[in-house]
Amino acid sequence: MCCQRLGVALPAAHSEFLLPIKKGATLKVKSAPTSHQLPLGKNCPAIRAVSIDELPPNALRRKRDSNWRGGFSVGVDLGLSRTGLALSKGFSVRPLTVLNLRGQKLETQLLEIAKQEEADEFIIGLPKSSDGKETPQSNKVRSVAGRLAATAAERGWRVYLQDENGTSIEAMDRMINMGLRRSDRQSKLDAYAAMMVLERYFSMSGEGTELVLPKNLDLQDRLRRGPPKDVDYFSEDYED
Repeated sequence: MCCQRLGVALPAAHSEFLLPIKKGATLKVKSAPTSHQLPLGKNCPAIRAVSIDELPPNALRRKRDSNWRGGFSVGVDLGLSRTGLALSKGFSVRPLTVLNLRGQKLETQLLEIAKQEEADEFIIGLPKSSDGKETPQSNKVRSVAGRLAATAAERGWRVYLQDENGTSIEAMDRMINMGLRRSDRQSKLDAYAAMMVLERYFSMSGEGTELVLPKNLDLQDRLRRGPPKDVDYFSEDYED
């Protein structure tokens, strides 16, 4: 007998996850670069786990196809009380703003900014130590990223995590080299840190990013379809 509800979450590339099938039994599937068909019984259709190859970040799409168009990105530096944002349109990366919001208000504002800027992905900085290990702050960032991924998926937008170790120092050095005053550096640090996250993401062509995947299968299908195309930007797709 099939399980009526099944959430497939995409973990880090080296991990495994368990999927509930029925009481007392589990189906174990190892993550891989490609998708899996998950057989659930003779009378049940296979459910396919989404892979990052199906939903590559914009930087990786650009690397694979130099003619690929579209794909604006919002970089996010999550802090305890302040969140810095940066924006990438094409090959231009710039600091955007700093939000003094938390919880649902923050997530709602992130979605609104992405809509205004016509972005289709969030690149969220994941705190790590100098030896590559996650920190206590990493769990808090993952929690926010998970909630944002579920609501963003309703619009076909994706959420990725990018190692942000050292980006705050890089941001401060950048502002000092630009000659910004101390007061400006203090107020804009989080936005410039978000810009550093985006620059690192693009310099690595999206390699090493982690897709934050909603557990809801309908939302996963929505991500596969992607956001609605801009009729003006992709006008040739709508010609008779």
